[in-house]
Formats: sequence, structure tokens, C-alpha cells
Amino acid sequence: MNQNTDYDLVVVGAGMVGLALALGVARTGLRVALLEQRPGDPVDWLEAVAERGSNEYENRVSALNLASVQLLKNLGAWDAITASGRACDYTDMQVWDGEGSGSIHFSADALHEDCLGYIVENAVIHAGLLQALQQHEHLELMTGTRVRALSAPAAAGQRELELEDGRLLQARLVVAADGALSQIRKLAGIPATEWDYGHHALVTSVWTEQSHAHCCWQRFTEDGPLAFLPLTSTEANVSSIVWSTSPAHGRDLMALSDSEFLTALGRAFENRLGEVTACTERQLIPLRQRHAHRYVEPGLALIGDAAHTIHPLAGQGVNLGFMDAAALVDVLCRAEARGESIADLAVLRRFQRQRRSSNLGMAATMEGFRRLFAPQPAPVRLLRSCGMNLMDRLEPVKQHLVLQAMGLSGEQPPLARRPRV
Repeated sequence: MNQNTDYDLVVVGAGMVGLALALGVARTGLRVALLEQRPGDPVDWLEAVAERGSNEYENRVSALNLASVQLLKNLGAWDAITASGRACDYTDMQVWDGEGSGSIHFSADALHEDCLGYIVENAVIHAGLLQALQQHEHLELMTGTRVRALSAPAAAGQRELELEDGRLLQARLVVAADGALSQIRKLAGIPATEWDYGHHALVTSVWTEQSHAHCCWQRFTEDGPLAFLPLTSTEANVSSIVWSTSPAHGRDLMALSDSEFLTALGRAFENRLGEVTACTERQLIPLRQRHAHRYVEPGLALIGDAAHTIHPLAGQGVNLGFMDAAALVDVLCRAEARGESIADLAVLRRFQRQRRSSNLGMAATMEGFRRLFAPQPAPVRLLRSCGMNLMDRLEPVKQHLVLQAMGLSGEQPPLARRPRV
């Protein structure tokens, strides 16, 4: 099979970030193809999420900040997400040092907001975006599709993609949204700096004696940070946990029986929500940080995990990816309005300037926190606790930090900007 097809934009990867970008661009009338290697009919994917039982939860969740929520609203996906009953708002964050006496409390009330964000299963976010996609005639989703080769840019920046089934796609712009192990990034020869954190993340959903109280709880243990994230509003004693720990300790935890694991988990969490009574199947995920040396080339852009991955310490990964998508949509829309080529390197570098420094800054912040709360001598632990307690009393500093985490500091791209009141 050898069929040539022309598109304005080809997005490789139909995960949450790829879908968000495709939806944002499709609204402008540009012809968009979205390639996804996962086989099957998207209708079946939607039905699988809709038919999930009320006590069946996915281990992969995201902490959506308010900028990401606004983006999902503007893309027409948020109503479907909330209608699922599986988006849980959180109004508070309680963080404390398990090796000292330091603690910090963040509250939406202090910012005159209804909440700080939402905890949502990734599958539910994905389903909401897929439903929104069905409303766009300029957007074509191709499933079970893998890219075999990517051409060098033509004189005008146009790229050609060869698919494994022999089809050839022509695109004014190719966007890689195909994850941390991006095939497009590799085919383009864009290097990435990466390192192993020396930690794995153990994830599962748990039931506790007491309500999560719409609060995100995080304890820094000697093994690594342990987070309890409120998972549902309808069942207030269900939380998603992310336990970042050494590979050896992670394997030990995975080898425990459920009852042994629940006891160990409750002890590590100081039983803040009472006894941990049940859990879903556990998963252990290696943690690595990656950052592409550049995000753009003529006719090519990287977004989301294809460009950068960070430690899940603050749950900012998908928020950074959504802001990549929002920024690129803005740059492309402005270029089209000015009659500029969306493949032009000067145009694409505007996107890179907006996002690369922000993403590197967040990565550096997360790395700093990770090192600060790694095992330390007693004098360092004392200073760390004193610093946390001091920060807890400095409301302007706390508000600045939480506004950054909520995506409300600085200027947001139009797609993620709240309407002016």
C-alpha cells in the first residue's frame, strides 16, 4: 500500500497532550492527522472507561492544576470529565517532614479559590478529550499506526512520514507527542539529556478508615516522598498513592501480601487517615528525568514527555505538557494569521522560548526538593524542618509557590487563560 496524503499538521501520539494539541489546532480549520500506535476503535476505548465499576480505579492519575482545567474547558472536554463523577477537587495540601518536625499547609481559602486543582484518572481525562475530538471534521485519528521513517525538511520545511503499512503522509508540521521514549525524537536525531533518579514509584489506589477531606497529603520519608491523593468525591475514603522509593525497597513492597503492604503503608504514612484497609493491584514504575536539547527543528516540534519528563513529586508532568500544547497552538494560530509558515524555524522557536525555560525551571525545582529531602545528617534535617515551619508562616511566599503550582502565576497561553470577570 502506498498512498500519499497531505495535512497541515501531523501529531504523533494520541495521549492526553497530543489530543489537546490536535483539538486546539483543529478549531482553527487546519487539517490535522493524529497518529496513535495503539490499535482498536476509539469508541471501544470510551466504552471501556464508561463501563468501569464504581470501585475500579486506574493507578495512573494526574493532579490537574487550574490552568489545565481551563484548557480542558476551552477544548470542550471538561464537562465529560466531570460528568463521569471521577474528578475529585482538592482544597488543601498538607506536607510534612517524616524525619523532622517541619510541615507546610496550603489552602484554597487563602487564595479565595474554590479549590487548588483536581485529581483525575488519566483514562478519564483521555476519554473526555476523545469525546471532544468527535466534534471536529478537520481532525482525523489513525489508530494502530506506527511511523517507520521521517524525512529531512524540504525547502519549505515540509516533512514526509513513512508509516509501517507503507503509507506516506506529507505535513507542513510534524509534532511529536509520543511520550518519553519518543520515536520521532529519535528519528529526527534530537539528543536528550537523561538520568536515573535511583527511585521507583509504587502506585495503587487505597481505602482508608477516615475521609481524605479533599486534601493532598505528602510525607517525606527516609525512603522518599509518599503522597495520598483524594481520588473521588462520592467515596471520600479512596485515595491514589504514589510512593517514591529506592528500587530495592520498591521490590520488597511489591513482594508483600496485601495485608502486609497495607500495614507497611499505614506505618509510613503515620496513619494520618486511620487504618489503610484495602488496595488495588500495585505497580512499580522506574523514574527517569529527560530533557531534549532542543524542542524544534524546521517542520518539527516536540511537546509533553517527548520533550521533557520530571519527577512526579508535585504531579506537574501533565500540566507542563498541556501548557506546551497551549503555547504551541497560540504560536501556530498567530503565524497563520500573519501569513507565516508554521514550519518556519523562526516561528517554532517562539514556542521553544516560551516553554523550554519554564520546563527546565520546574525540573530544577523538583530536583532541588528531591535532594533536599533525601536522607541527610541530623543538623541538615533540623535546618530543613526549621525552614519548612518558617515558610509555613510566610503567607506571601506560600501564595507565590501555590499560584505557580496552580498555573496561575505569570501569563498563560490563551487556551489556558481564565475569562476575565
